[in-house]
Formats: sequence, structure tokens, C-alpha cells
Amino acid sequence: MKLIGSKTEQEIREQLIKSNQLLFNSEEKKRLLEVIRYEYPELKAAYIIHWIPEQGEDIYKILINDSLIAEIELERHNYEVKPKAKTLTVPQYLKGLSKQNQIKLAVALDLVKQELKDVN
Repeated sequence: MKLIGSKTEQEIREQLIKSNQLLFNSEEKKRLLEVIRYEYPELKAAYIIHWIPEQGEDIYKILINDSLIAEIELERHNYEVKPKAKTLTVPQYLKGLSKQNQIKLAVALDLVKQELKDVN
């Protein structure tokens, strides 16, 4: 999907940047970041593209670098329950994705590419 610089894209970009900062800098997302680093040691960049707060757990979909989508399920109250992690490729994740979520993924991919370019 080609980005056009729309207002929607700008809003999504701002949300993704904030969630990225929370992921890497907040105490509340520390456990999630530990799981991501454990499951994906090649981690260079990550953006939370979807979050579902369930009754007892949180389910996250996270873009890892520029090619993987991690689906991570974290128990909210019982830290002894092992987190569940599943990996999809970006093309697998795109199948059946709504237009809004396609835009979100495209913006996240753009942010990751910029971040990876800045690192190299």
C-alpha cells in the first residue's frame, strides 16, 4: 500500500510513535518488551500495531523489524503463566486485513524502514 500523507496516516503515525516510546521506555510495557526480546533476539525495531485487552490477558500484534508480525498473549495477573507467541510474515498478516489496519501496517513499515536506515 502506498502512503499519501493523509490526515488519517498522520494520526496513525503519531499513535505508533507514542506506543513505540511506551514500549521501550515505560515500566508498564517492560514485561512485553522482555518477551519480545526473548522471542526475537534479532529485534532492531518494533511497533505495536494492534492491542486487545481481554479479561485476563492482553493480546498484542507487533511489527518486528520490517518483516515479521508477532502475536503475543500476556497473562495480566498471573506472571507465572508463560506468554504465548506466534509469528506471521507481513504477507500472511495482510490477508483479510481491513483497509484501516492495512494503512496502520503501511505506516508502521514506513516508520521501521526509517528507523533501520537511521541505525545503519
